[in-house]
Amino acid sequence: MIKTPEEIEVMAEAGRLLASVFGMIDTLVLEGMSTLAVNDRVERYIVDDLSARPASKGQYGYEFALNASINQVVCHGVPSAADSLRDGDIVNFDITLEKNGFIADSSKTYLIGEVHPAARRLVQATYEAMWQGIRAVRPGARLGDIGFAIERHAKRNGYSVVHDYCGHGIGREMHEDPQILHFGKPNTGLTLREGMVFTIEPMLNRGRRGVKTEADGWTVVTRDGTLSAQFEHTVAVTATGVRVLTLRADEGDRGSK
Repeated sequence: MIKTPEEIEVMAEAGRLLASVFGMIDTLVLEGMSTLAVNDRVERYIVDDLSARPASKGQYGYEFALNASINQVVCHGVPSAADSLRDGDIVNFDITLEKNGFIADSSKTYLIGEVHPAARRLVQATYEAMWQGIRAVRPGARLGDIGFAIERHAKRNGYSVVHDYCGHGIGREMHEDPQILHFGKPNTGLTLREGMVFTIEPMLNRGRRGVKTEADGWTVVTRDGTLSAQFEHTVAVTATGVRVLTLRADEGDRGSK
């Protein structure tokens, strides 16, 4: 569970490379692209340009380098040649990358074309909720503090937080202890210690928080058919606060405290 300073630096390099993957996606004209085409571009970039491994591919029998979750898809959307991104869509790309034996995990929700203001608000609130959770991270804080900060922000903006999926410890394995719930009570749960590394990845719904898994066994959708959005970063607990290992170039210097 606790990573050494040397291991965290290796993870930070994986995180830096993963951030560059999203930088590459930012340059694509996503409208009209299929999610399978995005997946293939991402895989080639990770393997050929970064000399790294798409860690999702082969994990639990999954065949792709990313999840592509469109509109009412909450998470684990499977790339498909039949799913072309259209004007007004929102889509979350969830990507993992392994470099030198350690894995980084991050996701970003993209706005395709002219997106309805209500959808834009959901995406912005989800991004802000993730950062509320990240700002709660410091030695001596509790896991419940993270979840409470996320859910409080979501509820204040009129959204629900999905309870069925959570963040997780990460390192040599994609999923390690502890589980990071995106709801909770302050001053409850495991106490955070310097050297812990985990993901914070809230999923917010416009409607109720209930979800269901489709027949493919992967794709998770909102039970009521409303929109869902997600953002994710991999973070490390430092001596004084938190370090975001997957911070993207467009996020400036907000990733450490």
